[in-house]
Amino acid sequence: MKTPEELTELFRSTGRKVTAQRQCIFRVLHGDVTHPSAEAVHAVASREMETISLKTVYQTLHDLAELGEIVSLDVGTGMTRFDPNVDDPHHHLVCRECGRVRDLVAVFPELQIPKGAELGFQVGSAEIVFRGLCPECQPATRTGRVPARAGK
Repeated sequence: MKTPEELTELFRSTGRKVTAQRQCIFRVLHGDVTHPSAEAVHAVASREMETISLKTVYQTLHDLAELGEIVSLDVGTGMTRFDPNVDDPHHHLVCRECGRVRDLVAVFPELQIPKGAELGFQVGSAEIVFRGLCPECQPATRTGRVPARAGK
């Protein structure tokens, strides 16, 4: 993901307003590997800027997705997540207990759609979602930890 300064310039160059709220959102997203929801971005941004609205967060995230700077993900956690890693091809690990989402860099060179199985679709990309339990949610008997239920 671009730096907050680069995103500011990108917004300006595409005729979008650059506000203090949007710059705050850029800072919140920068370096975040958690694939946050809009609500999670809002919660963090609110600590820095109490008056920031959830609507502003949603609009900024959708603008960033439209510009190709983040990817909007539906990985079955019940809410849209936003992935700022648009530079490296990757798949996702999703915890079925707490909803945590992490990148998984893996290559599947043998994965192919059998001829005719694409049902007329022109396939441009594919993503794989692996579901399981993150280290924090694995049974205490295996890890010695108490499972987390925070929806991270």
